[in-house]
Amino acid sequence: MNPIPDLTIVILAVFAGAALGAGLLRLIQGKVVPSRLREAEDRAAQIVRAAEREASTRAREAQLEAKDLIVQARAELDKELQAQRNEILALEKRLVQKEESLDRRMSNFDRRESELQKREKTVTFREKALEEKETDLARLVQERTKALEYASGMTADEAKAALLQQVESEAKFEAAKMIKRVQDETKEVADREAKEIIARSIQRITRDYVAEATISVVPLPSDGMKGRIIGREGRNIRALEAATGIDLVVDETPEAVLISCFDPLRREIAKVSLERLMADGRIHPTRIEEVVEKVKKDLDKMMLEEAEKVLFELGITNIHPEIVKLLGKLKFRTSYGQNNLYHAREAAYICGIMASELELDVKLSRRGALMHDMGKALSQEEEGPHAIIGADFAKKYGETPSLRTTSRSSRSVPKRCWWRPQNRSRRRGRGRGGRPSRPTSSASRSWRSWP
Repeated sequence: MNPIPDLTIVILAVFAGAALGAGLLRLIQGKVVPSRLREAEDRAAQIVRAAEREASTRAREAQLEAKDLIVQARAELDKELQAQRNEILALEKRLVQKEESLDRRMSNFDRRESELQKREKTVTFREKALEEKETDLARLVQERTKALEYASGMTADEAKAALLQQVESEAKFEAAKMIKRVQDETKEVADREAKEIIARSIQRITRDYVAEATISVVPLPSDGMKGRIIGREGRNIRALEAATGIDLVVDETPEAVLISCFDPLRREIAKVSLERLMADGRIHPTRIEEVVEKVKKDLDKMMLEEAEKVLFELGITNIHPEIVKLLGKLKFRTSYGQNNLYHAREAAYICGIMASELELDVKLSRRGALMHDMGKALSQEEEGPHAIIGADFAKKYGETPSLRTTSRSSRSVPKRCWWRPQNRSRRRGRGRGGRPSRPTSSASRSWRSWP
């Protein structure tokens, strides 16, 4: 079988099918495409019409919105214009009021100006009249002065000087009398008030004092204790006297020995030491020295406690410990039979009361009075008056200048002071003219001068 004719047949069949398909396609397109075109055109026309309707609707809405905006803008503009009109009217009203006020002021100024002009004219006229009168008066005074000079035989300057001298002398005399009267009244009042203040202050301080002696008596449990105190060949008594610096007197006084010394502190050390030795029973030189040293330490502690007690009673604080120790030593110092520590306490109370009466610093007064005699505790160790020694000691440990001055001047006596050292013999009696003697406290003596 030949293959070429078969291929030709196939090709021909293909061409024939293609031709037939093309014809059918043309036939179908000729019927379908026009219908679709019409449908598409109708749809496009509908879309255009819908778009036109929507555009017209939106245009109308836009027009309405634009009209509303225009109406609102016009309303706001009208409000602003009305507000501006109101402001302008108010400004115009104020301006009118100011113009009226200015007009009234101008009228007042014009009226015042006219009145001032009238017054100025009146013043000018009066000035001219016064000038004329002054001229006439000066002429009359000059004529009278000349007449007086002629009548008295003195010039005006000489008469003036004489008159001034006479007036000056009379004024000095009257002033001297007035000053003398005021001084007398002041002295009388000061004298009376000072007496009352001192009397009230001393009456409020009532304390008992025991006169210190130079001899202390130590009671013994039995006369046999005297031999033990003396010791073998007197060695115990010599050891006690050497350790304490006193004189121990063992005589025929029953059940007692005497301690003699001018220093109260040494007497107290010896007395306490002897009492402890008798209580212990061991009395020999070594034990005596041990007991004396222990008693000295105990008495130092006791003096410090006494000073702190006095400071607490007086309400005085912030004092250097060395000053407290020195005040404690006054416990065993006496002056005119009076314990110096208790005397200082009394002086502090009295000065505090007087300061309160005079409305002064009570604490400062008490502090100064308490320290005024503390130099007596050092007067046996250093040279010079105890007031100067106490002031230097206070300065060394930081006390204020006013307190140092109080201590330094605690024994100063003015020339016209009512208390004098030479009048001590009359303290317990009466002074001159039957007047009672004044208080002898150093705080009172140094307080002020008596007229």
